[in-house]
Amino acid sequence: MAGQLSELDFPGVTPSRQRRSRETMAALLCTGAEMLRTRTLDDLSIEDLCAEVDATVGSFYGRFASKDAYFNVLLGLAARDGQTMLAAMAQNDRLVRTDLETLCGTLVGQIIGWMRRHEGVLRAALQRSGSGPARWSDFKQLAAATTNAATPLLLAAMGPSRSAARIRSIGFGFQTVFGTLVNAILNDPGPLSIHHPEMAVRLSRCLLLQLQAEIGTRSVRQAKRPRVARQRR
Repeated sequence: MAGQLSELDFPGVTPSRQRRSRETMAALLCTGAEMLRTRTLDDLSIEDLCAEVDATVGSFYGRFASKDAYFNVLLGLAARDGQTMLAAMAQNDRLVRTDLETLCGTLVGQIIGWMRRHEGVLRAALQRSGSGPARWSDFKQLAAATTNAATPLLLAAMGPSRSAARIRSIGFGFQTVFGTLVNAILNDPGPLSIHHPEMAVRLSRCLLLQLQAEIGTRSVRQAKRPRVARQRR
């Protein structure tokens, strides 16, 4: 992460130009993101955070104007990692030639991997989303961008049709995927946590079955369509 910090431009953040300063900032960000896996943002003590990385509280506030400014950097880094995921998806030519089942597994696996990497930050953003729309809006936009990027790939794997019904089915499929994962992060209702190996398998299967059902529905409609007998001349 230290290499990325020279490119950070967030309100309330003092740029780090020296290597040691960047390393300290990277340690504060990485450790804080890890600590948020087991505590809320309100319970994240700046004193405890600094003690974990052997830094002073003064050095923290020398880099971040406030705790909110610090958290905004964590949000920005998580969103940036999501954008990297989307860019990799767009550049992966193999996805265009992938069958529907494999494609669903790949896409869901990438989404779960991203959400697992930033679990604590995402949970904190969800818990504090009521305090300001910007807390969660970046991730909603990222979810929409992921759906938009995946739609042409899935349409190609579903067959020649580009019907509006198929596009809606893809959108609802991703709503199911993201909704399940957000609930797992925020509430962890069980039986599967976001870290359970079966989560990726079952969610990709869920997406696949929804899309296969749409393909089957169209086939059934075409099969039931009455044929008009040709009149003999």
